[in-house]
Amino acid sequence: MEQRMLADKLLDLSQHHAKVIAEQWYNAVISNPRTCSFRKVPKERLISQAEDFFLNLKTLYFAENPYTELEHYFERTSYLEYTHSWHVPLHENIYAVIMMRRHIWLYADTQAMFNTSLDMWQAVESINRTLLLFDYALTILVRRYAEMESKAMAAPFRLCSDHSRPEICRNGVQSNGGSR
Repeated sequence: MEQRMLADKLLDLSQHHAKVIAEQWYNAVISNPRTCSFRKVPKERLISQAEDFFLNLKTLYFAENPYTELEHYFERTSYLEYTHSWHVPLHENIYAVIMMRRHIWLYADTQAMFNTSLDMWQAVESINRTLLLFDYALTILVRRYAEMESKAMAAPFRLCSDHSRPEICRNGVQSNGGSR
């Protein structure tokens, strides 16, 4: 019950200040050399998606099956598909999610939420669950990115018009599948 109370407190903070945390995250992401591809993605969309994540974090945190809920969340928001369409590489997406997790705690720390040793102990318990949630998010992100890359690699390929020779053509040039 105590853990739930602190988790509620932290998650309520992220909900009530989602816009501020999202803006701080965005500023950190576009200024970080490890996430420079995000500079070309429209600001409003990134902030909106980060804000939406912070607003939904409490629901995801307390979900009976957080992994499944995160999968549904990512499908619904199309975050990865959107950043992929802007050619943001996987490693930058991963680092941006890590920064998102970090900004929740940075904001909470600036609000002096941890006043006693009991608060700090409860925070550690909440952090463990939150880390698990973000680990799930990263796992889903990597899997879905791999699926998108696989589809992108297959998209330019098609069967040749000569159906008696089903070699794969790329860009309209017939290939025998071997090296040239």
